Amino acid sequence: MKKENRLLTIDGETLMSQPLTPLNFVVDTLLSQGLHILAGSPKVGKSWLALWLAVTVAKGDPVWGMGVKQGTTLYLCLEDSTLRIQNRLFEITDDAPASVHFTTNSNTLGKGLEEQLRAFLSEHPDTVLVIIDTLQMIRGAGYDNTYANDYRDLSALKRIADTHGIAILLIHHLRKELADDVFSRISGTTAISGAVDSSFTLIEDKRGSGKATLSCIGRDIEYRELTL
Repeated sequence: MKKENRLLTIDGETLMSQPLTPLNFVVDTLLSQGLHILAGSPKVGKSWLALWLAVTVAKGDPVWGMGVKQGTTLYLCLEDSTLRIQNRLFEITDDAPASVHFTTNSNTLGKGLEEQLRAFLSEHPDTVLVIIDTLQMIRGAGYDNTYANDYRDLSALKRIADTHGIAILLIHHLRKELADDVFSRISGTTAISGAVDSSFTLIEDKRGSGKATLSCIGRDIEYRELTL
């Protein structure tokens, strides 16, 4: 006999009286557990920021005055070489901890990447942050850029983040076209913004100025702009 197909619901009174586990933040009030995207123009410093964030969280140091949840971090630097990462590490820190891990090569989505991430998280259960640089690199050649594909791919990564209670940050690109809403410049379909928990855009004030604005918006954070 088939089970009755019914919606599983919870009433408002029960929901308000039920103790639930608070959301984990890797960076207080800024980067929570879940899936996030950081988009910027080419050569604006996205990879430098990603590397610094991976090292800083692993060391347990504050990020722009905000406390962090210290733990293991993983940086998939798929557009760089080991030598380049080493050179950049020497530029940003004197003591990179053993709890920050790097790889310059991985499988693509749907072809082994999910299993690779789960294996790493199983081996390092104290992991709090995974950075993937870039989203395009884990999609492989000949990717069909449609709403359904964007949502499918990002949903697969979000499931991993939510299941393990970690933050996954995707490094991505902005369109060249200007727009009143900077977040509408994120490359790809609107499924990308819809599937992630937070979106960050990094825009240089002027090429070579050394200043950039990080705009932040998300489901669990307040909108803000940080000058870096």
